[in-house]
Amino acid sequence: MNWQDKRVKFVALALAVLLVAIGARIFMNVTSSRERAKKATEGRAIAVPTGFAARQTINPVLTFAGNLDPVWQAKLAPKTAGRIKSILVKEGDYVEAGTVLAELDASELDAAVSAAMGGVYDARANLDKAETALGRLEKLLEKGAVSQQEVDNARFARDMAMGKLKSAEGTYGSTYSKLEGTQVITPQAGYVVRRYYQEGYYAKDSDALFHVADISALLVKISIPEGQLSSVRVGNKASIEVPSFAGGKIQGTLTKLAAVADSPGRTFAAEISVPNADGKLRGGVYANVSIAGEAKPDAVVIPQGAIIMREDQRTVFVVDKDNFVKRKVLVTGYIGEGLVEVLSGLEETERIVVGGQNKIREGSKVIIEEAGSGK
Repeated sequence: MNWQDKRVKFVALALAVLLVAIGARIFMNVTSSRERAKKATEGRAIAVPTGFAARQTINPVLTFAGNLDPVWQAKLAPKTAGRIKSILVKEGDYVEAGTVLAELDASELDAAVSAAMGGVYDARANLDKAETALGRLEKLLEKGAVSQQEVDNARFARDMAMGKLKSAEGTYGSTYSKLEGTQVITPQAGYVVRRYYQEGYYAKDSDALFHVADISALLVKISIPEGQLSSVRVGNKASIEVPSFAGGKIQGTLTKLAAVADSPGRTFAAEISVPNADGKLRGGVYANVSIAGEAKPDAVVIPQGAIIMREDQRTVFVVDKDNFVKRKVLVTGYIGEGLVEVLSGLEETERIVVGGQNKIREGSKVIIEEAGSGK
């Protein structure tokens, strides 16, 4: 090995030793800083407001946001393609069920229907002729004037004529249905929300010509969290505030509540029905919903400010007899109006921190400041 190789090895070894020394010094500094911080925290008690859980009756009021949607709405298209001959309604018109909204040019289909009807008459005449011939041959067969083969051939001809009549009637029915499809008819009463095309447009059978909506009743679709499900049931009354409506709050009813939760949020789809027979409300507007839930007597509650979220869990700091704090995970129910219902995870005799949690951590020593009960 030459001198050059030895020098390279020496430099590499020196660098390695230097890096180890630097790393060790950094580690010692960090450890020392943590120890100093820990001792400082352990040696200094922090004053925080504390309190206890309380028992009281909760009258839950659940709030949601959504839109007022029509109870029924649909986009209506013709059953067949054709050029729009006439538009019979305007946007904003109220129409009854069965109202003709537009008509397509039906001249070609009129001719086709006439031709199809002619085919039915022709097939029916041929069937009558075949049945007459069969009847005559059956009588001659009884007298021995014709053979069985001739009767069988006549019966076959009658059956063929009957089949052609059925086919002709099917063609006529199909063609007539297309003719009827040149009229766009609303199946339900409502308002014409939108007219998409003018007269003269060639519409395909997939082209919606109108949007019709029934707003005699409106729906607010909401999602109820799992934790609030026990507070509501079908039939609960709801108070609805529509910012764009100057008539004040309106009343609705919870009419639908899903039996299975939606994943992954574990919420339950629900619908609030709002009567609107006078048509004062409009569909598609924003609404705030408040539902008065079932009262919960003698519920254990704590202030909402006592809750600390940690990894999607609701926790509180509990103060032990030596004034040190530890974290406890809670199972909660109703949350609102500054209160949290505690279902499990906390004893009523345990003192909890209700404020200033940002100044402490698990194991901190605190100076107790009374903050009253959880009311």
